[in-house]
Amino acid sequence: MQRILIVEDSETMRALIAASLEDLEEPLKITEAASGFEALRCLPRDEFDLIVTDINMPDINGLELVSFVKNSPLYSSIPLVIVSTERSERDREKGVSLGADAYLVKPFEPEALREIARDLLARRRPGR
Repeated sequence: MQRILIVEDSETMRALIAASLEDLEEPLKITEAASGFEALRCLPRDEFDLIVTDINMPDINGLELVSFVKNSPLYSSIPLVIVSTERSERDREKGVSLGADAYLVKPFEPEALREIARDLLARRRPGR
């Protein structure tokens, strides 16, 4: 079973991301966090195979979360996707330079998110 953590302050967007990912062909366990702080509390409770995060959130934003995850020996191998309304090349470069494996701009096509997730989960699988 693949375990995915969705970090997004908008309940509607969390539901859309979860619904998009539930259409993957494999069994999933999706955990939702409404903030970066809540995500930090979720990380030690489960082993995640993928994190999908927004950038603009209260308390700890998505870029801070990416930085924390990618600089932590415990979590650095978890693939991370940023899904954000921030669409400039500078924003994308910042996210990728901090360690995000993919950057998707809202609004997004659900199939685009599924393709990214399939690819990242497939790359992670051999190391598990």
